[in-house]
Amino acid sequence: MSANKNAQLRYQILDRCFSNFHQRYTIDDLVEEVNDKLYDLNGTAVSLRQIREDIKFMRDSVGFNAPIEAYPLEGRKCYYRYADRNFTIFNNELSVEEVRNLSQTVSILRRFRGMPSYDWIEEVVSDLEYRFGGKTVRENVISFDQNERLRGLEHLPTLIDAAINHQTIRLSYCPYNGIEHDVVVFPYHLKQFNNRWFLFALEEGKKNPQITTFALDRILKVKKDNAKFVPNTEIDFSHYFDDIVGVTLMTLENTEPEKIVLRFSAARFPYVVSKPLHPSQQTLSEEECTIQLSVHPNNELRTLIFSFIPDVEVLAPAWYREEVKKKIEENLKKYFIGEA
Repeated sequence: MSANKNAQLRYQILDRCFSNFHQRYTIDDLVEEVNDKLYDLNGTAVSLRQIREDIKFMRDSVGFNAPIEAYPLEGRKCYYRYADRNFTIFNNELSVEEVRNLSQTVSILRRFRGMPSYDWIEEVVSDLEYRFGGKTVRENVISFDQNERLRGLEHLPTLIDAAINHQTIRLSYCPYNGIEHDVVVFPYHLKQFNNRWFLFALEEGKKNPQITTFALDRILKVKKDNAKFVPNTEIDFSHYFDDIVGVTLMTLENTEPEKIVLRFSAARFPYVVSKPLHPSQQTLSEEECTIQLSVHPNNELRTLIFSFIPDVEVLAPAWYREEVKKKIEENLKKYFIGEA
């Protein structure tokens, strides 16, 4: 990094310290604060002498004419702060409190650094750090439920870019049947569910707006295609997932969602109420521990229901209760084979 840019970084960091009326920075604190941020940004450090020279330059009329005052503390120490609460050497539209909140957001974004498919965050975070002086939080105070070794994540930036810029792409796709094939698609939307990513796209040649779902971990290759892009004019993805659990819509268009009634054990019921299974969830009876979901049944719904066994019972509709019953019976057979 050039000397001029490094100096600008130091002035900006010091400016934030002098503008912070919630903390008192001694000269040693200023050195530590500047070095912490410089090390995180570019791996450099400065001396106590350099910080004193920076303060002198900022105070000088040929510099920023900054009203930096030294206020006494116990003993011979003092802390540094602007005499004018509204003074700043930079024309930031954000207040100190807003910058502090933004710094917390930057700290969260940093948790994605180094993860596959999140390289774009490096540029965003670095820019925010440079502009607003966000400090790195060395303690790991937040975790994300993210499988970093999931296959296909490397395609995520390309697919996002293609969807935003209406770029037709060709996928080399291998479903679970093991038969690899190429398909030209018009990417519209990406969604994460259960630690997996899915692409929603229209296949070339399809005249109706039937969307195909592609799991990113089954995509082998992605490359741009010259076919004219067909824009999405039919599907509103803001509400596409309103009536389903997960990502699979297995019903015909314009069909009404089913009213799925579930009864839970008394011990499990409070958990389900506090953490709804779906936004459509309604409590029908607290005494009987029953709830209702308004959704289109799919594999994800059945998996969700089965995750609560033996504390759940499907009450309605009758056909869905019978379907779940048969699945349970099929599973039980595996446990009784060969037993007398």
